[in-house]
Amino acid sequence: MTDFPRWPDDPHAPNAPGNRATLRVLVLAGSSRTGSVNSRLATLVARLVVRAGATADLARLRDFDTPSYDGDMEESQGSPAGAVALRDRVQSAQALVIASPEYNASVPGVMKNAIDWVSRFRPQPFKDKQTMLVSASPSMVGGNRGLWALRVPLEHLGARVYPDMFSLAKAHQAFADDGDLLDTGLQERLTETVDSFLDLVEADTLYLCLQRRWYEFLGDSTNAPVTQRTED
Repeated sequence: MTDFPRWPDDPHAPNAPGNRATLRVLVLAGSSRTGSVNSRLATLVARLVVRAGATADLARLRDFDTPSYDGDMEESQGSPAGAVALRDRVQSAQALVIASPEYNASVPGVMKNAIDWVSRFRPQPFKDKQTMLVSASPSMVGGNRGLWALRVPLEHLGARVYPDMFSLAKAHQAFADDGDLLDTGLQERLTETVDSFLDLVEADTLYLCLQRRWYEFLGDSTNAPVTQRTED
């Protein structure tokens, strides 16, 4: 787990509300490869979270190694340690950011497998979790197709996936030595996206009058009675 220091004198920091100091954001790099562009993007997002006044918990998917999901294994041995650890980190955060690669125009199998394992816990850790998706790829698509595929299981499990996703094309050429993006326009857009996402997280977490449970995960009855469904 990496807690980044706050930089109160950072000239690039937006004017963040003081209440953000209570917000913890799990930033998960969805690649296991050393030197992954998605790991670099996750690190940048974590820095932006800190600059905005919140706390970033930076992690890599390889920190939560799990075998392929097997119902017989689950019944006989319980959930693997990696799944338990990921469940705990998701639960301890008010928000989740995933920087995910794109494999064959879809979500990587290791990412989907981790989600499948965590989905078996009750109460459901992803339910009502404010979630933002970002991706990086050497391709011109920037991994965007993989993010659309990743939204499906997360939204099914009740995560509140932020509408504005960020995809970084030609990512192998996109980063400066200091970890920021060479394209100042893209750097500004990512900064604004993270800041707007944190505004939503802050409102959802700290202002009870704005909280309304629109999502229902069908396998979880912990928040009964059920309120309105998104498809109503």
